[in-house]
Amino acid sequence: MKKQLSGIAIAMLTCSIGAQAAERLPSIPPDQYNSEQKQVAAEFETHRKVAVFGPFEPLMHSPQMMSQARAMGDYLRYKSAIGNTLSELAILVTAREWSQDYEWYVHQPIAVKAGIKKEMTDAIADGRRPTGMSDDEEMVYDFCIELQKNKRVSDITFNRVEQRFGKEGVVDLTGIVAYYTLLAMEMNVAEYAVPNDAKKLKRFPD
Repeated sequence: MKKQLSGIAIAMLTCSIGAQAAERLPSIPPDQYNSEQKQVAAEFETHRKVAVFGPFEPLMHSPQMMSQARAMGDYLRYKSAIGNTLSELAILVTAREWSQDYEWYVHQPIAVKAGIKKEMTDAIADGRRPTGMSDDEEMVYDFCIELQKNKRVSDITFNRVEQRFGKEGVVDLTGIVAYYTLLAMEMNVAEYAVPNDAKKLKRFPD
């Protein structure tokens, strides 16, 4: 996210979201952080170059978990073996499966900027299988959908991903789905708010 938005834009977004955060796990004002929270917030800013924002706000109620989640995200978000564009596709599929509006709000424009066609993101938002996917997009999409819906991955899909990205790619792709599922779960539990103009994903099932 740091590459897509300026520090000022992220700061404005942070203030806007924080002000709307639900009361289940309300955002903690920085001037009310305890010593442990101050430490992990400082580490967050060192690594992400922005103040604590988004899913990390509810996680600040457990600062060590927030710190560990941030560290895992530093790798999976920016340095995974499948590359950033396909990572964004995996994130969108995960956000859609968990009906996570904030995750979608942040990552849909990043995915389009990274090279995922808007028509593909529209199909994912509607719960439809996108058409016109590249081979790489198709195998990542299939892997993520199978893992989310079936709780496992078929031999055919596993083998495609392994042959293309190696065992490291299989592990990293699985990790991306798991990591963004974790963040989606935390935000869904917190009822973390999104801006009024954010897209609200249709809830599955009806």
